[in-house]
Amino acid sequence: MKNFIQNLLRYPKFLALITGGVLSVVIAPIIPLLNKPVTAIAMISAIISGFIGVSLVLRAMLGLDIA
Repeated sequence: MKNFIQNLLRYPKFLALITGGVLSVVIAPIIPLLNKPVTAIAMISAIISGFIGVSLVLRAMLGLDIA
């Protein structure tokens, strides 16, 4: 049973390491684009509009009140 609990406690650390690695691989190419103001504004507006779009789609799919 002790071995089972030790194996079970390894999974959160594994998940955190994999998530951190994926985020660093995804974010690393984006950071140089933020040095120029034009691309920074475009990236920020794309991220904001993406969040708005996803939230509107989820609200429509789940039948939630939009207001």
